[in-house]
Amino acid sequence: MAARVLVVDDDPMVTRLVRINLELEHFEVEEAWDGKTAMRMMHEDPPDLLVLDIMMPQMDGWEILRMIRSDDDLKELPVVVLTAKVQDEDIARGWRMGADGYIVKPFNPVILGDALRKVLEATAEERRARREEAVERYKDIYLEDMP
Repeated sequence: MAARVLVVDDDPMVTRLVRINLELEHFEVEEAWDGKTAMRMMHEDPPDLLVLDIMMPQMDGWEILRMIRSDDDLKELPVVVLTAKVQDEDIARGWRMGADGYIVKPFNPVILGDALRKVLEATAEERRARREEAVERYKDIYLEDMP
């Protein structure tokens, strides 16, 4: 059975590009263009993995990630950030907030598919260990607005 992936991005062109590439990699893909819709969809029928943009109006990806990690029903949901935010501070923040992967746009479709498979194959413990390793790599990055 194909893994179900929810792609959350306010740019329909990006969601379409991600959808096409992930479907070619045999993923089942659903889309949400805003945080409120994404949260509703995740509570109604949680996907196997979330691909999350950061820069979105109203509710940005940081807020969505914070809500997921503090929600007992969703806190173990694998989340891969897919964003144009490439600064070390952004990457460090993603890992510290609980991302299981961080991919920058523009992205290589093969790398995206491989990254999603790697995250899906890992146990929750392995994902936590990977996050801790990434946080350690970025430990010297100063994050003024880190929650």
